[in-house]
Amino acid sequence: MATATISFGLVSIPVKLFSTASSSAGVHFNLIHAKCGTRIKQQYYCPTDEEVVSYDDLVRGYEFAKSKYVTFTSEELDAIEAQSTQTIEITEFLPLEEIDTIYYDKSYYVGPDKGGDRAYRLLSAALRKTKRVAIAKYAARGKMYLVAVMPKDDGLLLQQLHFADEVKDFAEIPRQTGNVDDTEMGLALKLIEQSTSEAFHPENYRDEVKERLQALVEKKVQGEDITVQEEEAPRAKVVDLMAALRASLEKKGSSVPAAEDRKPAKKAGKKAASPKKKAKG
Repeated sequence: MATATISFGLVSIPVKLFSTASSSAGVHFNLIHAKCGTRIKQQYYCPTDEEVVSYDDLVRGYEFAKSKYVTFTSEELDAIEAQSTQTIEITEFLPLEEIDTIYYDKSYYVGPDKGGDRAYRLLSAALRKTKRVAIAKYAARGKMYLVAVMPKDDGLLLQQLHFADEVKDFAEIPRQTGNVDDTEMGLALKLIEQSTSEAFHPENYRDEVKERLQALVEKKVQGEDITVQEEEAPRAKVVDLMAALRASLEKKGSSVPAAEDRKPAKKAGKKAASPKKKAKG
């Protein structure tokens, strides 16, 4: 996708960036005119002048108040863009677990470019040995990016990160507080134990919706008629948390202990003093 240079102290490592995922893996649709079957073209329309506007007559604007804009020319925007040095400038090293995954955005494979093999292998091995990742600034395509360079097998991975002001505070999300019931916790732990694996195997999962779409597309291409079957109405959900946990365990074939009385147990009162035995005379 791009070439860059990792700045590691006074060491410069020429590298290449590669996409980690295929953008063509999904099923994409185009908008078609139903009347004639032609793919439509997008146009820009001005509701004030009631006319179609060409791209050459467009400028970029920022809405600073309701329906009020300040506009910028391409030259003005070019002047404030970051200089694309294509340098990944490492600023610090830290443990991977210190980066909250909420900051993760896009990831890219990093491979060595011509002349960078030895330094590339050295940085990868050093990160693996220290169990650290490198935090860096990356100026490219007129933008500044915050990235993490981390070891991946015997190579490197570049993880694009969100800036702090781009991440919403979880405290803004309303959440109720309360205590967790011990009995419910026991059933939840048992349910988790029944579905626990020691490793992640993404190959065990498939995009079933995409597969169904591809099958329908193939039938359409072959001229077959498509009959859509109505799905069964969803069953009523179990609203009782304890009942839902028990039902989940029973579905997995696990033995579930009989329902316990969840009312707090009565505290035992003080035992009455037993009468003293009379001494034998």
